[in-house]
Amino acid sequence: MRADRLLSILLLLQSRGKISSRELAQTLEVSERTIFRDMEALSFSGIPVLAERGREGGWKLAEGYRTSLTGMNPKEIAALLLPADPAILRALGIQEEFSSAARKLQAAATRQLVTPFSFLSQRIHIDGAGWHPCGYGRFLSA
Repeated sequence: MRADRLLSILLLLQSRGKISSRELAQTLEVSERTIFRDMEALSFSGIPVLAERGREGGWKLAEGYRTSLTGMNPKEIAALLLPADPAILRALGIQEEFSSAARKLQAAATRQLVTPFSFLSQRIHIDGAGWHPCGYGRFLSA
């Protein structure tokens, strides 16, 4: 779907900086010509995309441009947040970081997206006991 691809391009440019047409085409599994048409559509819609030519060239967003659009739907947010077992987060020493990230995801989501996560997170418990007999700390030191 073209709208999904345009959103993906925008988020890739925002997160990675400069990306070549070839890399975008491979990542999104389309032709380079499609990428050129998509970049024209983004530009036409007011997104400040810039093209740099040459060996080190590629597409990038104008300096300082950021969108608060996450493009995440309720199932994607739930998939990231639901499996988080508080005991595992505590054992890894990342409970505060997880809580902060969860708040940011919820803040970035529309009100419609927050409600399903709250509903699900209050009703689902994932018990990971016995799954990690070697201890949690080994995963962080690798």
